[in-house]
Amino acid sequence: MNPRQQTILQMVIDNGRVSVAELARTTGVSEVTIRQDLNLLERQSYLRRAHGYAVPVDSDDVEARMMNNFPLKRRLAMAAASLVQDGETVFIENGSSNALLARELAENKRVTIITVSSYIAHLLKETDCEVILIGGIYQKKSESMVGPLTRQFIGQVHFSKAFIGIDGWLPGTGFTGRDMMRSDVVSAVLDKGSEAIVLTDSSKFGVMHPYTLGPMEKFSRVITDDGLDPDIQHALERHALQIDKVPRVTPA
Repeated sequence: MNPRQQTILQMVIDNGRVSVAELARTTGVSEVTIRQDLNLLERQSYLRRAHGYAVPVDSDDVEARMMNNFPLKRRLAMAAASLVQDGETVFIENGSSNALLARELAENKRVTIITVSSYIAHLLKETDCEVILIGGIYQKKSESMVGPLTRQFIGQVHFSKAFIGIDGWLPGTGFTGRDMMRSDVVSAVLDKGSEAIVLTDSSKFGVMHPYTLGPMEKFSRVITDDGLDPDIQHALERHALQIDKVPRVTPA
């Protein structure tokens, strides 16, 4: 890694999300050169590229994550939306695929959306959808509400389905998250006993993070893509989970 690439990586780590144009201005080279540097750093797993930006590997920036593999996440969102009927009230947790789901529902169905994500609430401000934004401690990077107040508010609302994002899953740990406070919010949602649906791409399976989201028996369905390992699918099905898969590549 040369000194310019070290500067790029440090800027991304410090800021969480940096545009190609800003990196070019700071380092004094062309945007073409910056993109070449970012390609190298991404191949070496130091950062990720996302629609004109560079973000850390574990970035919480929802918009940056949404633009990463957008077509697949769009198909996941459409598959999830097909499970929701007009008139339902649903809970949608934080995350890029969940944000796309919220927009799909708001634009095409008469529903009420409860969420802890201020990003999702803002995304739906021009729609006719009824949005209930749960309060709490504001996590700035993830644009999500967390903490004891959030848990208390969740106990006061009711919904028929909950769409949950995950960071990892292994047979011995179940579904896990990398943020303790956001994982606690998911636990509070699961305690409501509504239909809990995991919405995630297949890359999250086979990965472990520190915080358990809840007992496997509290989840009812997984919506993912056809890159899911068959052994993992069988393990999930042994927990009575229904598995819905969408194609990773758009059908011709």
